[in-house]
Amino acid sequence: MMIWSGLLLLSCLHRVAAWEHTDDDLMSFKTLPDVKAVKFDIEHLDRDRAAPGYWFVSPYLHIAPDGPTSVFEPFQIGPHIYDQDGRLVWTGSLMFDNHNVFDFRGISSFGNETHISLIQQYTFDDTHRGYGLVMNPNFEVIRKVPLRQDLGLFDIHEFNVLKNGQTAVVTTYTTDEISLAEFGRPTEQTHLEVGGFAELDLTTAQVLHEWKSYDQVPLAETIHYSKWSPAEGDPGWDYVHINSVDKNDAGDYLLSMRFTNTIYLVSGADGRIMWRLGGQHNGDFQQDFIFSKQHDAKFLYSEGTHHIISLLNNASDEEFSEEDISSAMIIEIETGTTPMTAKVLRRYNRPDGDLTRLRGNAQVLSNKNMFVCWSKGGYISEFTENGELAMSARFTSPRYSNYRAYKYEFTGRPTIPPDMVASVHGTDETNLLTTIWVSWNGATEVDTWRFYARKTQFDNPIFIGNVTKQDFESMYIARGYLDWVTAEAVDRDGNVLGESNVHRTEFPDWTAVGWMGYSGELPKPQDPSMLYPNGDGIADEKASEQGSASSSDGTAKAEVIKATQLLSKAQAAVRSIGGLFALVLLLAMMATIMVGFMLIRGWRVRFYQRLRLEDGMSEEETRLRRSEDD
Repeated sequence: MMIWSGLLLLSCLHRVAAWEHTDDDLMSFKTLPDVKAVKFDIEHLDRDRAAPGYWFVSPYLHIAPDGPTSVFEPFQIGPHIYDQDGRLVWTGSLMFDNHNVFDFRGISSFGNETHISLIQQYTFDDTHRGYGLVMNPNFEVIRKVPLRQDLGLFDIHEFNVLKNGQTAVVTTYTTDEISLAEFGRPTEQTHLEVGGFAELDLTTAQVLHEWKSYDQVPLAETIHYSKWSPAEGDPGWDYVHINSVDKNDAGDYLLSMRFTNTIYLVSGADGRIMWRLGGQHNGDFQQDFIFSKQHDAKFLYSEGTHHIISLLNNASDEEFSEEDISSAMIIEIETGTTPMTAKVLRRYNRPDGDLTRLRGNAQVLSNKNMFVCWSKGGYISEFTENGELAMSARFTSPRYSNYRAYKYEFTGRPTIPPDMVASVHGTDETNLLTTIWVSWNGATEVDTWRFYARKTQFDNPIFIGNVTKQDFESMYIARGYLDWVTAEAVDRDGNVLGESNVHRTEFPDWTAVGWMGYSGELPKPQDPSMLYPNGDGIADEKASEQGSASSSDGTAKAEVIKATQLLSKAQAAVRSIGGLFALVLLLAMMATIMVGFMLIRGWRVRFYQRLRLEDGMSEEETRLRRSEDD
């Protein structure tokens, strides 16, 4: 009895766990059924002062590339663009086959329109070694830049397309074997990960300039190893951990090295280190501030001896912290004085008062706002120039993180047609409705969707209605069973941007869904010209604004929308109480088992109490005697 009870309890607990697991923290779409894009939780504190633009993020589950699996995984990893309300604009998870992508950003060095650059991570087995990609506003790859093989795998930290639009700088990691004589151990050797950078021609992938740390940065500058650290095999000591590189108009390079707590300016002419900012030996500047474990050092201004840079001051790593809070910083550097000086112009503290122990970046926007990625959980913030918090957001799901996030104005014009799905439903001839879902991955200029139906695939289209685009995916509910349908994307000026392919409407198993038609026959597609006699296949007038779901039949529209809203509320309520209900049910089942057990036990006690005792014998003796008699 108790064994069965235990098994039942385990089964119930398993079901409770299953009921509690949902994917409510991800978006799903009828038109892209394999995509599950991450959601954002957003807090707008000063919407009017936020800079215009879209968020460029690239969620990942694991920083290292995953191997192949036979388990189905929805497309949720890789580059994504969102608007400032967290609505999806473009998902690149399908394009990049659900693989990690890093340093996903907009670039303005190709003509007058914002293009896209990113790093396609190397595969788990090095089948491909990674690339830097440049895409046009049509989401077409126009540059695919590999790294020369002797410079290692294409590093995920930086692919910085420079202002000239002809070259990019990237971080590099190679391995050398060195003597530890510098640490007083001349008889020992260790492998060393040498951090460096290369400038690449975007057309030919030719390495135009390269630099390696070991020639210039001694072991004594690392804070990650000491002279007592044991030697390591391949890949060796990651003693500097370079994580960003930028170039100024003078041709010199700005480097960030996390494991030396130092920003370096390296001469483009001869490769020497021109100055050090920070570090355990206090660098070359007189300064009244510190930073550590930093990321993403970039030039904001650089002219002669005067420089202004931005960086993310992590102030911590996985083990230690030098300050209590991470921050983005804008630093002014003057090298024409004696001593050279550095001072903080602006500091933007992490809004939740916590530390970003890994990764992240800081970007100064067009209106001089500061946009910061705090990495873990996709946490991002936008500050006004004077440091007031305008916006803060995180992924709804804590399972995902994001290395860098950026914000850019961008116009997306995909060349693939819009995606569309249509289905018909109803219980009899009087309430047949065709529901159409449409989306256009990456299109930023769509204001309105116009919908058309055809009697056959090759007939002229009949205009059946329109809906204002309000989200990534729009829904339209039309009266009748419409067999062949299309959608047309229109901008705010009435210009047609694109058209979907002709789609055939899906229909259910009518008998299974309870069809109760009066004629005794299953429903057949209807002629749209009879249902919509005013539709002539031409939509000359600009579509008037309607809801996210609309129908030419106002009554049907209202009833369907109301029913849909009630169903959604009911589902949400069930989900919200699902865990509590499961727990109550589990406790009730356990109570029932215990009551049953006690009843059976009590019945046995009463049975013995009712046994007739033999004269002169106790109850125990009577039971023993009967056993002997048996």
